[in-house]
Amino acid sequence: MATLYVVLLTLHNINRWLVLLAGVWTLFRGYSGLSSGRAFTPADHRPVGAFVGTVSLQLVLGLLLYGLLGAQNIQVFAGARPSFQWEHLGLGVLAAVFATLASALSKRAGGNLPKFRMMTIWTVLSLVVALAGIPWWRPLLRLFNL
Repeated sequence: MATLYVVLLTLHNINRWLVLLAGVWTLFRGYSGLSSGRAFTPADHRPVGAFVGTVSLQLVLGLLLYGLLGAQNIQVFAGARPSFQWEHLGLGVLAAVFATLASALSKRAGGNLPKFRMMTIWTVLSLVVALAGIPWWRPLLRLFNL
């Protein structure tokens, strides 16, 4: 059981960086589309799809860790801040909702500029929430203890 926990925690940690990279990629495509006024193409929707996928994977890994760790032993998760477990969980769910909205609303919006606008606004909100939910006092790369 301890090995599964370490594997899931390592995957959760590594995926955090993929979430941030996909978010930056999405913002780059969104801002460039807004500033240039070009047509919204399937290539513009790929980054937001990757962003939603990585955020969803992060949420699933986090929920598995939470279930594996158990509510009784949650102080291990929080370290020095016992209340952070609920903040971390809530912000993770909210970031996933905002990322999903970025994808769904950018698909459904009418016109190119509204598509880029929806993609950019909801991705920014999702990234802000995700960045607020990262325990920055923990090692940045747990696998290497950095």
